[in-house]
Amino acid sequence: MALPTASSESARIYEQVPELARLRKDVLLGDVWKQKELAHRDRILVTLGVLAAGGKVDEMKAWMSRGLEAGITLDELRGLIVHVTFYAGWPAGLAAGRAALPLFEAEGK
Repeated sequence: MALPTASSESARIYEQVPELARLRKDVLLGDVWKQKELAHRDRILVTLGVLAAGGKVDEMKAWMSRGLEAGITLDELRGLIVHVTFYAGWPAGLAAGRAALPLFEAEGK
């Protein structure tokens, strides 16, 4: 199970805010992501749902790529988008679709 790595911008933020870096390393990656109650791929799906509800397109793009690496399929991402749309609203579903669009368009190539 590969834990998420920080983007270069995030790494710069963690450098400037060391306590945030420590919390990410020790609590988020060292505890939350290692709990046994959910499989790694399921945690990614939950993370994607939360990010979609908040319209966080850039973050979703990174997590969708991680999800594909963890075994989530493009059809599962499609299902996530429809599900999010009805629980978090149409704009959230479109944001998730926007994040996945490059993956979907690359599928046929």
